[in-house]
Amino acid sequence: MEKMRMESINLTEQNVEKIGAMFPNVITEAKNENGKLKKAINFGLLKQVLSDDVIDGDEAYEFKWVGKNASMVEIGKPIRKVLRPCKEESKNWDGTENIYIEGENFDAMKLILESYLGAINVIIIDPPYNTGRDFIYKDNYKLFNNEYEEQIGVFDDEKNRLFINNDSDGRIHSDWCSMIYPRLFLMQKLLSKDGIIAVAIDDHEVFNMGKMMDEIFGVSNRLACAPWLAEPSGGKEKTKIRNGHEYILIYVNGSIESLSRDEKSSGKLNLKDDFGVYRKGRELRKWGGNSRRKDRPNQWFGVTAPNGITVYPYKNDGTEGHWRWSKQNGEMIKILNDSRYAHWELCRYDIGVTVDGESERWVPFEKIRDEKKSIGWSSWLDKYGYNAEGTEELKKLFGDKIFDTPKPTSLLEWIISLYDGNGNNVLVLDAFSGSSSTAHAVMKINSVDGEKRRFIMIQSPDACDEESEAYHQGFKVISDIGKERIRRAGEAIKNGDEITAENQDIGFRVFKLDSTNMKDVYYAADEYFQGMLSGLESNIKEDRTDIDLLFGCLLEWGLPLSLSHMSEEVNGVPVHTINDGDLIACFAQNISEVVVKEIAKRQPLRAVFRDSSFANSPEKINVEEIFKLMAPNTSLKVL
Repeated sequence: MEKMRMESINLTEQNVEKIGAMFPNVITEAKNENGKLKKAINFGLLKQVLSDDVIDGDEAYEFKWVGKNASMVEIGKPIRKVLRPCKEESKNWDGTENIYIEGENFDAMKLILESYLGAINVIIIDPPYNTGRDFIYKDNYKLFNNEYEEQIGVFDDEKNRLFINNDSDGRIHSDWCSMIYPRLFLMQKLLSKDGIIAVAIDDHEVFNMGKMMDEIFGVSNRLACAPWLAEPSGGKEKTKIRNGHEYILIYVNGSIESLSRDEKSSGKLNLKDDFGVYRKGRELRKWGGNSRRKDRPNQWFGVTAPNGITVYPYKNDGTEGHWRWSKQNGEMIKILNDSRYAHWELCRYDIGVTVDGESERWVPFEKIRDEKKSIGWSSWLDKYGYNAEGTEELKKLFGDKIFDTPKPTSLLEWIISLYDGNGNNVLVLDAFSGSSSTAHAVMKINSVDGEKRRFIMIQSPDACDEESEAYHQGFKVISDIGKERIRRAGEAIKNGDEITAENQDIGFRVFKLDSTNMKDVYYAADEYFQGMLSGLESNIKEDRTDIDLLFGCLLEWGLPLSLSHMSEEVNGVPVHTINDGDLIACFAQNISEVVVKEIAKRQPLRAVFRDSSFANSPEKINVEEIFKLMAPNTSLKVL
């Protein structure tokens, strides 16, 4: 019976296998850190295979820093950690599809990679800006001063210093790049093929961030480096140039078809108004799936056409549809009242169709003014909130400023709205979630347009300053602020004046990053001799529960953390079911044949037991035979 791996996937091994499948002749062998042989790549030969010319150390355009190679190695290394469910800190555990992960984001993203590979539609991050102070992300490849100086050649062969690096700026940039790069790499794997990523950054690292994103996402997929007016007053005046802006770097992961505000030009700009040339875009009515009035009833309302007639979003076949946005959102009214954005035409219904005796009606369309811009897009984001507004939102919830420079939800809502996929399936990730502004924004935009977007927030439990207002309010770590904000913001939206969709999800499941569920013997059983085994009755740590084990198996099998979970007792032992049979687990110490047969009878897609649940090999063989007979398509494993 196959054993569970109980560690994250080894991306390096996977990549070696993929390259070997394409170019078998570049596969070689090398010794690992333990002296054992492993499959490896002959990179010199691979370079030659991929080149039409003779390779002899030619220069190439690339972005390098001290520590880049080490940071890339870290991406592929598997980790032995787990996400432990924390029901007591969650809200509506059984009914929510939102996830909050408390832990270091690099490890957390490694653990969820198989479950959410290509499944995230929108990623928003506001990482450390590297303003000169060291940051808290301590990865294995972080360099100490002497290591850095040795690699960049600060000293000659006789240990004489070659130059003086007075303020250590180079070291700080390298550390920061080595922290960010592998995280961006994992985000690209998590992002869907039509997904978008938006990164907030300021002058300190905008150039380095752009180069890394160009390398990972591709220069052709860069949509904008849009200045955002964070401080209308201009910020602190350190020079004669007042600098009150930051940047939002926006990239798409391969296709821009999903972008609602960025439409590729497929025709000439053959129309003209007082503001310049344009072409007619798509209707402002929602089209495609979920476009009926009953799908979004709060997006059915009348608007005034240029001739003063009230117009409703009827479809061509005369049935009732709905607008793209709700009246409460304000975007629809703003667009229709501004002739720069809306193009009106008198259009006929389908042949033989009339509404209130009329065979035609006025229809508003988008005005597309160039190849890159349409409604709502601006190269200078000066109307989507300021830092001060983000602070005021927190004060409204907590009574005081408990977090520095949170992003305003209006900015985040705009970014989320750029993705024009089916909102009920849209998944938003923020891997530097801070005070959970992004989660707040997701719930707010859902409350306005009735969609059911979901979120995953990741935040390390960094300690709050003991002199801070947050600490005085009882928040010892930043992640506690984020969780409490989601609770309070959800209730404020639920009880507020906004039109809220029925059954809106304002809950979240909490998971906490921890060490593996398994004892060392699980990973190195061959290193333990018979005399030591008497003290190792179980290979599972004593403080781990069935639920800890269940979600560890769920992630290894690549299942989402949001799936429904049911526990029951079968013949005196607990049995756990994920999503009506995607996975059934029983971790009891002694499992009867009655229980095994009951689980097999349900024919789950996957089943898992403890290895120690069965006294001997014949019992294990009997379990395998039962499943072969009763559930031949079930994937069966033990831990």
